[in-house]
Amino acid sequence: MGSALDFRFRKSRLIGRGEGDLACAFINHSREDGRSVGGDGWHMSSHALALGLAALAYSLARRLANDHRFAFGTWKIEILGGFTSALLLLLVAFSMAYQSIERLYSPTPILYDQAIVIAFVGLAVNLVCAKLLHAGGHQPHGHDHAHDHGHGHGHNHGAPDLNLRSAYLHVVADAMTSVLAIVALFGGKLWGADWLDPTMGIVGAVLVGIWAVGLLKSTTRVLLDAEMDAPVIEEIREVIAQSPVKASISDLHVWRVATGKYACILRLSVAGHATAEDFHRQLAVHEELVHVTVEIAAA
Repeated sequence: MGSALDFRFRKSRLIGRGEGDLACAFINHSREDGRSVGGDGWHMSSHALALGLAALAYSLARRLANDHRFAFGTWKIEILGGFTSALLLLLVAFSMAYQSIERLYSPTPILYDQAIVIAFVGLAVNLVCAKLLHAGGHQPHGHDHAHDHGHGHGHNHGAPDLNLRSAYLHVVADAMTSVLAIVALFGGKLWGADWLDPTMGIVGAVLVGIWAVGLLKSTTRVLLDAEMDAPVIEEIREVIAQSPVKASISDLHVWRVATGKYACILRLSVAGHATAEDFHRQLAVHEELVHVTVEIAAA
């Protein structure tokens, strides 16, 4: 657990520093040529901030992992980091749209040759960062840092790390806007289509906004425990329906406590003699259930 968190923390921090340095270069260059490279720089700096948030979330989760005030571990600190970065990204999308619309009506001179070089450098850096983050998502994570209490010590089976994925999507979104900028710059240089630059800025803002809303939805579902439609719910119902002891579910609560891991409180109406441990053994086939509480009531 500690080594996996440390790996993800170091990777997010390292890539965040690289993005931040490049963002500063973009912003400084924009002061010289007047182009929206500055907008790209502010956009890239927001991604550097998001990567910093991801690293901070991993750091806090690791530091507080043994703090017993967290009943089900510190994993949701990572999700809170993703939620916060999504809110910031929405603000960036609105800012990009506003600045692009402003430039559409009040165009500024563009030094195309220098701007094209910087845009390609930005794209190359983002592609390298995306590759590093994607590779990081396949590192062996072992057991997650939630308290499993002895029930089903399973592995993640490829479940996505939302915090790492949020950092990855930030970089991919930035790479996409770099491509749009390159198209706009070549269009302006070769055919005099100066309007392409702010137009592509608007398109980029829409893409960033869509990504931010998607991240908000996925992280909010976890933070608010709104996952009673997860596949594991139906799997629990199937186990109870196929049980050799006739039982029916009178109450069921399931929520996520780590990447690919769930806690479950189950109240059963049982016809005949059975103990909670009988149902614990039956549910143990699902390794994603790491904390199971079963209550028995006579039918």
